[in-house]
Amino acid sequence: MPFYVSPEQIMKDKADYARKGIARGRSVVVLQYDGGILFVADNPSRALHKISEIYDRIAYAAVGKYNEFETLRLAGVRYADINGYQYDRGDVTARGLANAYAQTLGTIFTDSSKPYEVELVVAEAGVDPDSDQIYRLTFDGSVRDEHGYVAMGGQVEAVEQALKERFREGLSLSAALRAAVQSLEAQEADRRLEAKALEVAVLDRSREHRLFRRLPAPRIEELLAQGAGTES
Repeated sequence: MPFYVSPEQIMKDKADYARKGIARGRSVVVLQYDGGILFVADNPSRALHKISEIYDRIAYAAVGKYNEFETLRLAGVRYADINGYQYDRGDVTARGLANAYAQTLGTIFTDSSKPYEVELVVAEAGVDPDSDQIYRLTFDGSVRDEHGYVAMGGQVEAVEQALKERFREGLSLSAALRAAVQSLEAQEADRRLEAKALEVAVLDRSREHRLFRRLPAPRIEELLAQGAGTES
């Protein structure tokens, strides 16, 4: 007799497989601060980025398998460039990009034997904090509109709980960075993350045209010291 597996069991197995793969990765935190949106990744690599610019006011963060989320990043850049060229740069939005990613991930999850082992955040800095947009996408194409902060990958429950305790609206950049780093450290007792082990970038709404910028290790150390001084 032919071997039969119910559709429900197939989908459950795919979801479990993807979750396990994502949990093996290092965590990423995205949160709002008073001047824009901050991205912090537990990532010592200087070449294999988890955080990237997509368009003028839009950035992207990912966890999971590098080759899979890099493929999605490149597709997002092409989507943004084509739409900005054909229509208007203002027509390229995080919402449109999130919808495109959701369709792609949903199709792969449903039709492919192996789902993508990725989670994504697409964020857009608005003219003020109330107009910021942060979307979290999971491996099956589900989309959530997040406010304030979001964590992905690793021991995500511990990171989210630590963020919930530390986050408040209107944080300065230094305070937001320190809160993010402390939340990442909460995954393991007595763990301390140095600046060189972090990938940090911001969407800085005070800049013109292209808001994305990466922070080098000396600047990260300076901001962490400022955040520690504020706490004390």
